[in-house]
Order: sequence, then C-alpha cells, then structure tokens
Amino acid sequence: MSAAKKFYLGTGRRKTSVARVRICEGSGKIVINKRELTDFFPILQDQGYVVGPLLLLDMRNRLDVFVNVAGGGHTGQAGATLQGVARALKTMFGATETPTTNADGTESTEDGMSKKLRDSGFLTRDSRMKERKKYGRKGARRSFQFSKR
Repeated sequence: MSAAKKFYLGTGRRKTSVARVRICEGSGKIVINKRELTDFFPILQDQGYVVGPLLLLDMRNRLDVFVNVAGGGHTGQAGATLQGVARALKTMFGATETPTTNADGTESTEDGMSKKLRDSGFLTRDSRMKERKKYGRKGARRSFQFSKR
C-alpha cells in the first residue's frame, strides 16, 4: 500500500470570502468545491488569480490543489483562493528555511520561495471591505436630497 500523501494547509480571506486550501505533490489537478478550476471560475482573470502563485514558483504541473471556498462573490472567492494557495506554498517550503544574516546584521528566515511570494503581494491580505450603512442615510455615504427651503 502506498504511503499517505502529506498535505499542506493555507487559509485565505478576501472581503467576506474564506478559502481553505490543501496542496500536495501530484500532477497539477486543481479542484475547487469538488469542481474543476475552469468550471468553478469561468472567467480567465479569476483562473489567473488561482494559478498565479503556482506559476510564480513553477509548480503548476507538480502540485495538486484542493480548495473549499465559501462566502462573497466570484472575484472575492478567487482572491481568497490566491492567498490560501500562497500561504499553503509558504508552509510547504517554509519547513526547510534556515536563518541567514542580512547585510545589516539582522537575521532573516525567509528563503527564496517565501520572498518571491511576499514581493509579488500574494501573502498580503486585501483589507478592503464593504462600508456599513449609516443611520439617517440611504446607504453607506449616499444621503437623501437636501432642501434648503
């Protein structure tokens, strides 16, 4: 019997979407909510978000990605999946990190993979959220028409 696959986990968030990502060694299969990538995200831009971290590290055809995503809309879910995949890749390759001394004398534990992901902005949470509706107004900022007289 073959050995059990080792999964690496990552969680991504964007607006109200939350994505739980598991990656393991494999053939490049991407499954989101038990559907193929092209079925779940028919828009090419959203597909690009999901495979962006994999293409950056040249791991597109070497890793299997399994995602459970909930909440929000299509773009929010794609952004959450992007961050989840990047975090899972960081945990996958972060185990071999060794502390190195920088030029200014400080120690850094980031290896090349984590640094690439960080510099590309894949590990940064997009904190923009929908603004709440205020009382006495029609929406978050829109007010009713003002009449001076």
